[in-house]
Amino acid sequence: MTERDKRPQVQSTVKDENLIAIRREQMIEGAIKLFREKGFHRATTREIAKAAGFSIGTLYEYIRTKEDVLYLVCDSIYHHAMERLSSYEIKAGTIEELKEMIREYFLQIDSMVDELTIMYQETKSLSKEAQRYVFSKEFEMVGTFERLLQRCVQSGEITMTDKQIHLAANNLVVSGQSWAFRKWALHRQHSIDEFIEMQITLFISGIKGFE
Repeated sequence: MTERDKRPQVQSTVKDENLIAIRREQMIEGAIKLFREKGFHRATTREIAKAAGFSIGTLYEYIRTKEDVLYLVCDSIYHHAMERLSSYEIKAGTIEELKEMIREYFLQIDSMVDELTIMYQETKSLSKEAQRYVFSKEFEMVGTFERLLQRCVQSGEITMTDKQIHLAANNLVVSGQSWAFRKWALHRQHSIDEFIEMQITLFISGIKGFE
């Protein structure tokens, strides 16, 4: 594990790991709503505690700073994102598999619009250590699509170099994220299903152009 990939530890005075997980999940849910309404900097730890359903004293049993809460929010977002993506097994390396994984990724983005918007707006407020870790999770997501594209090359479905695969995987991740950042404008003309199908068509046409 590299220094970049090392997961920062949020200190807690509570020793019960199950209770820590429960309380932090409540904290994350409350913080997401609060950060969306007020922004990270305007929200106070007292407000976070109230949104989570417990006292400020209880809050500080599970975190040390408000930045700890933001880190937990970011970590939770990537954990759920990677958990869902990793459930799609790369088998034959077909275009249909690729389309299905893209579709799942875009639907996942749609279900986490608020969370992703907060994360990308506020990542700069994290410590350098936490930033490195969050960015490493982004690289993991790109890597998931790189592996599928490489499998499609191995199966003969497409022809791409490693550099082309790297760029295409990054473009795909950014295209999905654009739904979170631009949904306010895009949804006026496109449903999420229409957006997904158009993006898939554009992406597949693009990578086939390398041939």
